[in-house]
Amino acid sequence: MSHSSNPPPRRLSSDSCPPPLDDDADSVCSDELLGSGSRRWLAELLSRGGDAPDAGSLGRDGRFVDWNFPMGALEMQAGVTWKRPQELCASPQFIVDGASRLDIRQGKLSDCWFVSAIASLAVHPSLLKKVVPLDQSFQDGYNGCFTFRFWQYGQWEEVKIDDLLPTKDGELIYLSSPERHEFWSALLEKAYAKLKGGYRALDLGFPHEAMVDMTGGVAEVFKIASLPRNLPDFLRHVLGKGALINCANSQGPMEKMNELGIMFRHAYSLTAVEKVKTAYGTEDLVRVLNPWGRTEWFGPWSDLRGEEWRMVSEEEQRRLGRVSLEDGEFWMSLSDFRQNFEVMEVCHLAESLCDPGRCVLPWSCIMHHGTWVPFVTAGGSPFNPQFWQNPQFHIVLSEVDKVSAKEQKTCSFVAALMQKYQRRRGSHLSIALHIYQARPQSKYLSPEDLRVLRPVLHSHSYSYRREVVLRGALPPGHYIIIASTAEPNQQGQFLLRVLAEKGNAASPCSKPGPDDVSTRPEPPPHQAVLPSSKHMSYLFKKHSNKRGCCKPLELYELLTEAIRGGVLAGSEKYLNLEHCKSLVVLVDSQGFAQLNWPDFQSLWDKIRRWTDIFLTFDKNKTHHLEYREVTPALKAAGIKTDEVVMDLIGLRYTEPDLTISYPGFLYLVMKLESMIHKFHSYDMAGTGTVTLTSRQWLRMTMYN
Repeated sequence: MSHSSNPPPRRLSSDSCPPPLDDDADSVCSDELLGSGSRRWLAELLSRGGDAPDAGSLGRDGRFVDWNFPMGALEMQAGVTWKRPQELCASPQFIVDGASRLDIRQGKLSDCWFVSAIASLAVHPSLLKKVVPLDQSFQDGYNGCFTFRFWQYGQWEEVKIDDLLPTKDGELIYLSSPERHEFWSALLEKAYAKLKGGYRALDLGFPHEAMVDMTGGVAEVFKIASLPRNLPDFLRHVLGKGALINCANSQGPMEKMNELGIMFRHAYSLTAVEKVKTAYGTEDLVRVLNPWGRTEWFGPWSDLRGEEWRMVSEEEQRRLGRVSLEDGEFWMSLSDFRQNFEVMEVCHLAESLCDPGRCVLPWSCIMHHGTWVPFVTAGGSPFNPQFWQNPQFHIVLSEVDKVSAKEQKTCSFVAALMQKYQRRRGSHLSIALHIYQARPQSKYLSPEDLRVLRPVLHSHSYSYRREVVLRGALPPGHYIIIASTAEPNQQGQFLLRVLAEKGNAASPCSKPGPDDVSTRPEPPPHQAVLPSSKHMSYLFKKHSNKRGCCKPLELYELLTEAIRGGVLAGSEKYLNLEHCKSLVVLVDSQGFAQLNWPDFQSLWDKIRRWTDIFLTFDKNKTHHLEYREVTPALKAAGIKTDEVVMDLIGLRYTEPDLTISYPGFLYLVMKLESMIHKFHSYDMAGTGTVTLTSRQWLRMTMYN
């Protein structure tokens, strides 16, 4: 078998398939989607007599093959072949002369958000070792398997991959190193893609999300215009604590450059700030890296055009490590930095993550895992009377910051609320933090307390981002943190972290159950009207094709049977094939217009949640929502609309009597949530505006 053959498509793993499902060797995509190389791989698999093991196995050449890597349409295009590094160069190396920020060159994916995070990580060897075990090679003990580690919701997870990489015309099509023999960065990208669900999942994202996944730190997003006037000191402070920094300009068309070479909507890494000695005094400069490894700033202090460097001694330039090449790394003044970049993302590191030799005052970190359970611990925003039911955490701030005696004694901290599995599940909640001063001897706040208290700190607004961060400095004392979603009764899991200055004692604890609740909470409404999870596994097997997937017609038959057998019987006549085509497209993770079992599980989780909302607002129990009931129902799903959008909904999604059926409501919410998610994916800086090329627009609207 040639290693340049395409690997087989992703197979369903044992923990993602219902037990009764058959696991055919060609279980994911049709033959017409497979190149001849992929068919050869499948033929070899069948000739060995059976299915590939879930965790991977050895091929005929004795090298590891990762059968579970999630394949996507990007890698199935004509002309793309998968090759091991030995087929691309004579003597491949995992790392050449140490891993550095210059070992990274972005490929055809729009994943500069991820690439810039790698560049920042490479500046800190101790951090890089956590993610990229350095004792791996293509020589001693090599068997085609490489291991990486990523931080996921409070713990480090190992990700194993094979070293087959997608190529075209003998060149890597995704991330590569300028040094042709070096492969650590390309393999790291593949491992991160596996963690997130495939290379396709890396198309567009936020740099701070990748930085958190590779450090376990807490990320803040700043508008550069709002940063302190003494920006050099601010940057030295956060860099001195080991923070990783990315920056971007979101004012122009995506990845087009301004007149001085800065790319719009493109993530850069800020790796240093220095006070540089010149013949006429000192100048504060920042060092910035373009992860593309090319396309630099060519204004003042640029590598190739910066006349200002003539006023700096060679000794001073050596101290800065300046290289006069177009390698993607450049220096610029603070004033030019402010004018050419709009947003900055800072990833703070906790004490356990920092290199003691580099960190000045590392943070200490406290973590607590929690859950929002509908009708139990999901009370919504402070405007809801059930707000007190949200998870509460008691913290104690005792050690004050090292400040001058004239200033007020305060304790600095950073609180971060992260919703779990957001990217993987496609579920985006709008979340926020509120902090209240605790009453004496009180470990939680009652409804009566919250009627009279006002928060001492709170998030500026509710946000759909994976993590919201609240930085503060409060007097020593006892406080309560409340983690909430914008709307009540939304299901979700979260991780709360509190970073405090070293030596500052802080300890969270969850509130006890309310004393005034004497009966068990009512079960979610969907439990009475929808089949159980076990029965849905049976229905999925019954209606899926021999490859273990549901196409739109098969999904239509499955959902029709699921609805027809319960309280909502009769609603199935409003379900149509066009609905199911859109549901498949909106949930499909691999781009093959069909749902595997994990995709269907994600869809069914959403259906159950939206069924709860539908039943709650269907006041007259007609299995239709009146037009006036649609706005509050969408609001409960975390979607706010204006009059224009509601007029469009009335024209496009209602029945002739201006009601919305149960299947129509599921389709409407899925459509709105998907489009909002896509918008936020393009709005990297969170400005509320996006710029798309005609090609991006067509891709987004045609496959929707």
